[in-house]
Amino acid sequence: MSKPIIATIIGDPAGIGPEVVVRALSTGKPYETSRPVLIGCTETVENAVKITGTDFKVVKITDIKDVGEDPGTLQVYDTGQISIGDYELGVESAACGKATAEWLAEGEQLANAGKVDGVIMGPINTGAMKLANVLDTIIPPEPGSTYLTLLNGPLRVVHLTDHMPLANVSAVITKELVQSAIELIHESFSKWGIENPKIAVSGFNCHAVGEEDTKEITPGIEAAKAAGIDVVGPIAPDTVFRRCVDSQYDVVLCMYHDQGHIALKTWKFDGNCATTLGTSYLSMSVAHGTAMDIVGQNIASHEMILASMLQAASFSAGNGFI
Repeated sequence: MSKPIIATIIGDPAGIGPEVVVRALSTGKPYETSRPVLIGCTETVENAVKITGTDFKVVKITDIKDVGEDPGTLQVYDTGQISIGDYELGVESAACGKATAEWLAEGEQLANAGKVDGVIMGPINTGAMKLANVLDTIIPPEPGSTYLTLLNGPLRVVHLTDHMPLANVSAVITKELVQSAIELIHESFSKWGIENPKIAVSGFNCHAVGEEDTKEITPGIEAAKAAGIDVVGPIAPDTVFRRCVDSQYDVVLCMYHDQGHIALKTWKFDGNCATTLGTSYLSMSVAHGTAMDIVGQNIASHEMILASMLQAASFSAGNGFI
């Protein structure tokens, strides 16, 4: 069986994305389990090779069929969205925002066409995308269609709701939404190689005692249990994440953005990676931005993008968690 093709979008070309992508690939690890290809600007990647002092040959391709697995070569799927002279490192620009949006669309098209097995989004800059009037292309959908998921070692967290004012979350938590999220977690994790995943559900209120916990979360859990899913809860939010770290569960379904993010980023920051459940293809991303203040200094950590590359390869091959 051939290695999966994992496409990594280099992120905003003026940010740290290109250099951390190159540094991650320079470890050689992604080539052991996948055939990496980059989506972006060839000239930008060549400059990132200079910044990082790595010894790569950079090749422009326009057909995914040409993707190989030579660890000494960086292949860049480049359709000419931007040139290196169109922007300045460390500066937000409409040109970079527009190019980023085009690369995101290309990654989605390639994945949906079955030409790549997974897509990783490097760090993007929402300010640049706003300047280009393309920010609406990345606005998350309403709860119930996709679910942001953060992964780092034994702690994996799925968010029932994401970027939503806390005052609005209570009304969104319903038995049906909780049940459908649990079912999607079970389906997705099973497909990725985690047989019969153990799912924990966090409560919404302190000690998981409150109207939302008893009237909506608990019935949603019970309905999923009746369908044969290994799920428990609601569990007090102040203990459930530690219990996942201790390997009592494979994943925690939390109720809102900060409930999950604070737990995971307190547990560990380097090595975090994100995926989205419910999309038509395997998509992953990093949990950091473009760090315009340190661009070109070769000091930005590549651990998150490396974790995304390795996890995407493992999931696409059905081999579970890295």
